[in-house]
Amino acid sequence: MIRRQFVALAVSTCLFVAGNIGIVRAQMADSVTEPVTISFYNYNLASAGLGRDATLELIAAFEKANPMIKVEPIGVPSNEVLSRVQADMVAGQEVDVAQLVFRDLIYAAEQLGAQPLEDIAGGELAAHAEGFIPSGLALGEVDGKTYGLAYVFSTPIMFINRNLFQQAGLDPDQPPRTWEEVKAAGKAIAEKTGKHGFFPGAYGPADGTFVYQSIVMSNGGKVREGDTLTFAEKNQADAVAMLRDLVDSGAHARIDAAAPVDTFQSGNLGMLLYTTAVLSRLETAAAGNFELGLSPMPAFGEKPTAPTNSGSAVFMFSQDPVKQRAAWELMKFLTSDEAYTVITSKIGYLPLRPGIVDDERYLKGWIEANPKYRANLEQLGRLTPNVAFGGPNYRQVENMMKDAVTEAVFGSGDPREVLRAAQQQAQPLMTTN
Repeated sequence: MIRRQFVALAVSTCLFVAGNIGIVRAQMADSVTEPVTISFYNYNLASAGLGRDATLELIAAFEKANPMIKVEPIGVPSNEVLSRVQADMVAGQEVDVAQLVFRDLIYAAEQLGAQPLEDIAGGELAAHAEGFIPSGLALGEVDGKTYGLAYVFSTPIMFINRNLFQQAGLDPDQPPRTWEEVKAAGKAIAEKTGKHGFFPGAYGPADGTFVYQSIVMSNGGKVREGDTLTFAEKNQADAVAMLRDLVDSGAHARIDAAAPVDTFQSGNLGMLLYTTAVLSRLETAAAGNFELGLSPMPAFGEKPTAPTNSGSAVFMFSQDPVKQRAAWELMKFLTSDEAYTVITSKIGYLPLRPGIVDDERYLKGWIEANPKYRANLEQLGRLTPNVAFGGPNYRQVENMMKDAVTEAVFGSGDPREVLRAAQQQAQPLMTTN
């Protein structure tokens, strides 16, 4: 029922947006000289605690610096924000800025009417991007143009329960650096402590595919090439077969795929590969119970890892020139040095601007007080853009791939055959208009 509603809404939205394709894009205003209100759809606002508090702090700081611009915050859970944006567009409500996850990138650009920032902001985009990580703008690009400005994101990081390492006779100061070492450590933890060894946040309904894609890319694979699905090809299948081997060996836990964070924070899991967005939550849970450690994601032997991005980008949908200027100013502020100081230190996401890490005005003091966070920062230089799927069936294709990976890892069949069958079944959906 939910899927039928989503498809129907998507079709309605496509018709709505298609009716606006012929409109000549107006030039963005040079400034905002009279009061204007813009809407901001944000999923961090829909969560209780640090994510919401930090986002409200950012909005307040922006409004103070831009007294002519009022931001109307609209908090929507991450798994509902795209549908909410679509529904409001169909209802004729103005959507100015929206935080959407990277899986929706191509859809937002090709079907939803997101504005290409090069066309709207011109040289201001390049100027603002100075200081970004090298792949910063590429995270939100579709066909060479930037539709989403990377906002809150992270890469997969290995969370370590240092107490379980010690109980298993392992050195927590020398955490696993390769998948073979993960296998050995996971088995030792399971056998000697009775707890679970390892689990990646790659299979649950809310996990997306960034952990899985990071593992695949680190083995030289990619889930698609153009409109051709490739998640069953050799390097990709070998990566999934490695995870299956971890399960069969007892190193990789068989637990609820939707609750690995809960298992880890309860002290019952030795290693969790997941986003640093949960860092604050895990630090709170660990306090007084166990010692938390962090290390980079494991590698396939000597191959360099290729961590990809979780999280989201901010998209502009404004049509009015003045609102476009207001929206652009908000997007710039949300990805500024000041904003990333708040985003990193108070939520746990990576800073898009690595120069602030050792700057006393921004993150230097916080990093010195939280040295374990450098394990995540170290991966920024190898950040590889998440691969989104295109076309109207993109979510169905992604879910088919994810279901196949889960079956290949936890099932009894040949993992390569499971992936191959799913790829053949999903491929026709990539070219359906």
